[in-house]
Amino acid sequence: MTTSDGAFPHGDSDMVRAVRAFDWSSTPLGPIEEWPPTLRITVDMMLNSAFPKCLVWGPECTAIYNDAFRPILGKKSNTLGRSFLDIWSEVRDEIAPILDSAFAGRATFIEDFPLVIERNGYPEPACFTFCYSPVYDEEGQVCAVMDTVIETTGKIDALRSVELLNSELQHRIKNMLAMIVGIANQTFRNAEDKDNAHHMLIGRLQALDNAQSILVNSRWQAAPIHHVVAEALRPHDVDGRLTIEGPALHLSARQSLALSLALHELATNAVKYGALSTPSGAVRLSWNAGTPGTEQLFRLHWEEKDGPLVQPPQRRGFGSRLVERALSADFGGQVEVSYDPAGVRVELMAPMLRLGLGEPADPASPS
Repeated sequence: MTTSDGAFPHGDSDMVRAVRAFDWSSTPLGPIEEWPPTLRITVDMMLNSAFPKCLVWGPECTAIYNDAFRPILGKKSNTLGRSFLDIWSEVRDEIAPILDSAFAGRATFIEDFPLVIERNGYPEPACFTFCYSPVYDEEGQVCAVMDTVIETTGKIDALRSVELLNSELQHRIKNMLAMIVGIANQTFRNAEDKDNAHHMLIGRLQALDNAQSILVNSRWQAAPIHHVVAEALRPHDVDGRLTIEGPALHLSARQSLALSLALHELATNAVKYGALSTPSGAVRLSWNAGTPGTEQLFRLHWEEKDGPLVQPPQRRGFGSRLVERALSADFGGQVEVSYDPAGVRVELMAPMLRLGLGEPADPASPS
């Protein structure tokens, strides 16, 4: 059992000392020595509670609150002993009816109540879970309202963030499934060799998975081009005969996926039929960039050399269409493919202002 110095209010908190020192004779409550027993007992209970509480006393709604309530007030000044409705004048219309109901003897409990308050010099949205409950005097009349409250702004913001993330995740999953279905359909369409088509599909999906891993690590923000390129070409680097060089740049999620898939197709063809199918062949991938955010061009070159004699394909397969269409669409530029007898060459040209831009609202799957 604890003891005190007998002074009212009892306890040793900051607000206990503030209430003791305050000149209550200038308020509707009058001198603290003349306070009725109900007010004294209620104030003692409120000030010694660890839960945020504010006592709203009498028809003038005079406010007395405890230490735990102070953070809710923010930078509001001269609040002790003032009218509760004046303290929260910016939300008077919202809280006055609830306060009136409590003074009429009806308690109100509300969870995550949204308000726009001005406690730091500017309007800010906030949420509160609170109960306005009536306080009865010795004669059984409602003499005050106890506001027991906790701020839930952080919780609500977190829940909203989770909802946005779930919505974004659902959107990305739908897009990814559409892309996978498109890749599968195009891989097996007109496939003469199912085993080869199966092998090609696995390779394309692995390329897609590698690009996904990079984007997940970057939280689906702009991904470094060096990481995208390195992961896409890592399974195909035969004896170090594949060289990569270019400045640091960042690509959007769509651009990262498109480039990863395109490079997988180019490298796969180079290993099967092109420069990387012979011991002497090599591939050089390079890019250069203009000034960010301008119409100056970003140029990416794929160049094969010292491989077998190149002949133009008799028909354009899914890989060729992927390289040309996906890259040009997602980079907002154009792609030129040259089947030079000395080696396949591919050049992507796109304005710098397109690099790193977010994906379209409903990007199309590969076709």
